[in-house]
Amino acid sequence: MNSPGDGRPVVPPFISVAIGLISGAFGGLLGIGGGAVMVPLLTGWARLDQHSAHGTSLVGVVFTGLVGGLVYGKGAAVDWQAAGLLAVGAVPATMLAARSSARVPAAMLRRFFGIFLIANAILLQFKESFPVTGLLDGTAAAVSLVVLGVVVGGLSGLLGVGGGAVMVPGLALGPGFAQQLAQGTSLAAMVPSSAMGAAVHARIGHVRRDVVYPLLAGIAFGSWLGGTSALALPDRTLRTAFSVVLIWLGGRYLIRRPPPAR
Repeated sequence: MNSPGDGRPVVPPFISVAIGLISGAFGGLLGIGGGAVMVPLLTGWARLDQHSAHGTSLVGVVFTGLVGGLVYGKGAAVDWQAAGLLAVGAVPATMLAARSSARVPAAMLRRFFGIFLIANAILLQFKESFPVTGLLDGTAAAVSLVVLGVVVGGLSGLLGVGGGAVMVPGLALGPGFAQQLAQGTSLAAMVPSSAMGAAVHARIGHVRRDVVYPLLAGIAFGSWLGGTSALALPDRTLRTAFSVVLIWLGGRYLIRRPPPAR
């Protein structure tokens, strides 16, 4: 893991805690892991380079999934069977994509991530309109969950996000999960794949140790707060506001040049 001793600027702990709190709250509330918010904040507020932001974010996503999954699980809003099938596809896909991420130019990664954010914003707005096809049942449904896990795992390993913004709509469109059940299952499923991806990023030097520890402290409280709120409150207004933020951030990634490498 990288540390301040490698010549990179030291990030004040309060900035990392704030990023974790915000990312954990959004991730826990929407069941998306928080990486879509965490990566832009890590590059903007903490001034991490793009690859370090993705690797460090993925460690945070693991913690968001753990805390948020426990909160949703206590509210009977996690389908553990579906989460396991998603993980079967996501784990190998995440590891393969994470190993490939170092060979992707930073400028290309930024543009891809900008498109990813905007796509997430659109998907979040149409979750309630997806047709319901029935709860998980049969071999076809199980295979579809594994395939969905492969797609989400690829995004997770390459972009340093949990992939829940794809997984939650996928669970609503395919198995027909209710919103809270889809979000809780998504958080639980992203833990093993994100952990594998984070381990790969750590081995190739994309995780900032000085940033990740205070980041996790903020995520712990933020994820608990977000998950608890999701079980008690309607999320339409917050999801709309979040989508607007994602479109703004995605647009910035598409039109701005990447910062100079440090």
